Amino acid sequence: MTLAELAPTGDLARPARLTVPEMLRWPQHRAAAGFECATSGRRHHLFSGPRLYDVLGDAGPAFDPARRKDRLRFLIAVDGAEGHHAVLSWAEIDPDFADAPVLPAVGLDGTPLDEAGPQLVLPQDRCGARYVSGITAIRVDGGYRSGRPAPAAPGRVPAAAPCDAVRTAAP
Repeated sequence: MTLAELAPTGDLARPARLTVPEMLRWPQHRAAAGFECATSGRRHHLFSGPRLYDVLGDAGPAFDPARRKDRLRFLIAVDGAEGHHAVLSWAEIDPDFADAPVLPAVGLDGTPLDEAGPQLVLPQDRCGARYVSGITAIRVDGGYRSGRPAPAAPGRVPAAAPCDAVRTAAP
């Protein structure tokens, strides 16, 4: 039996290659999820696995401690074996912000996903579009910078400039 591997990479101090059995070393969580599948209708499953926050936190994201809320600029891109992709923000998984119970699930309805590989599970999503089967790579990218909008591509309308928000004192 060949074990599937996923590779957390990017702005991490300790990138790695992980198999499903190796992902069992983190605390396991269960998530019942129901979502709409375009091809087979409403689906209900029970997933198990570590929280994505724990797996990526262990890999050492390169947050800048001198920058307040630096982790908010980090994006997480997930690739699957079937060519599916999903993007999340770090704030979605961080307990200080949305604290979403996002799992790289290693079990589906009591069956280990050793050969198929972990599945990205977002129980908070009503639609299953961001569920990625057979995760092969997770890239953490802190290179996102807000500020001036990027120049528009030829033939595209540039995005509107962000509006000024009322600023309040930090707690």
